[in-house]
Amino acid sequence: MTDPTKGLLRPFRRISRRDFVRVSALAAGGAALGGCSGGVGPAEPPGPPDSPDPPDPPLDITASVGAARGNDLYGATRTALQRIGGIETVVHDGETVFIKPNMVTLPWAQQNNVFSNGECTKVEIIVATAEECLQAGASEVIIGDGSHLPSLPWDFAKTLDGSMNLVAEAQRLSSEYSGNVRVASLEIDSPSWVELPSRTDLGTIAVSSLVANADRVITIPVAKTHSWAQLTLALKNFIGITPLDRYAVWTGTYWDRGKEFDHSSPRAIAEIYLDIVDGLRPDLAIVDFSIGIEGDGPGTGHGGLTVDMRQRLGSWLVLASTDLVAADATAARIMSHDPDSVTQLTMAYAMGLGEMREGAIEIVGESLDDLRVRWDPAVLKNMSDRRGSEASACAMRPGRHRHA
Repeated sequence: MTDPTKGLLRPFRRISRRDFVRVSALAAGGAALGGCSGGVGPAEPPGPPDSPDPPDPPLDITASVGAARGNDLYGATRTALQRIGGIETVVHDGETVFIKPNMVTLPWAQQNNVFSNGECTKVEIIVATAEECLQAGASEVIIGDGSHLPSLPWDFAKTLDGSMNLVAEAQRLSSEYSGNVRVASLEIDSPSWVELPSRTDLGTIAVSSLVANADRVITIPVAKTHSWAQLTLALKNFIGITPLDRYAVWTGTYWDRGKEFDHSSPRAIAEIYLDIVDGLRPDLAIVDFSIGIEGDGPGTGHGGLTVDMRQRLGSWLVLASTDLVAADATAARIMSHDPDSVTQLTMAYAMGLGEMREGAIEIVGESLDDLRVRWDPAVLKNMSDRRGSEASACAMRPGRHRHA
């Protein structure tokens, strides 16, 4: 295991205008006292009490997040995209698009409905996004992920009503548009692996060439809490594009990316996926807020609980943004998590990967106050479980692993 204290990314502390005024006043006062200490004359009598500091000026808007509510996930996805200018502002004619959903437990979808329990990204949102890309002129749309087994059973990636699966929908879209749509199990379908620079002791991190060589990259996570990372959203979603044979160890039932990836703290693992995001610079985030996971996620087998937003918000919700950090910070606020306490967000902001400040993010279509819901946090297990024994802690039921 790498030393979790080595090479850590340390966010620098930004001084606010209000703090700057206070520091300047103290400095000026010190200079005045220094001038008087030479015995020039008696000190001036104290003046009136200081007036309260004026409020900080409003921040300039630097990021937009489209929000759309409804019980039709196809329609909500399209509306959220339109509220940030439409997919055509991201995808252009002739481009290849890679869509990265969170399919962490898809290998076990035949035994458990990993979509209705909130563990995986909904097929409806993926299909709507793929079709939007084709309508914008994309020549190819690749929908891919790498879970804990090399091959993913994409036929079991089904819509919530069970009427359609992702493979059939990809074939339908390919027949209706000039562009092609296909699914990919990254471990076996990647032609090669591309090395991205890393600030960690790894030096570089290998990712699928299907992602690295795409013209546009779209991340579509499902909103979940995470016992090792606090939250798993648009940023953390990229752990799954790394090769199992390089970073994972076989536990007897699944491959665990703990061989090389340090999970000793939220910061340690964030260094991995933030380096990936920094190297790829993905183009778009769409957050699935229909059915997710709260508590000790990211799965339901070891303390994670299913959250259906229809029961808490009155409807499902989809977010979209070209700023991944803004999307995740907004999602955190909707989940009643303070972004300043979410390690990955403060790190990403310090790295210049996007905007996290609430006043600088415009939510288009909805009010943040109207979207906030109760969402229980995860109890972090990094300190209680050594990485070498994490497999036993993660094996939340036989043959199943929740890690993304």
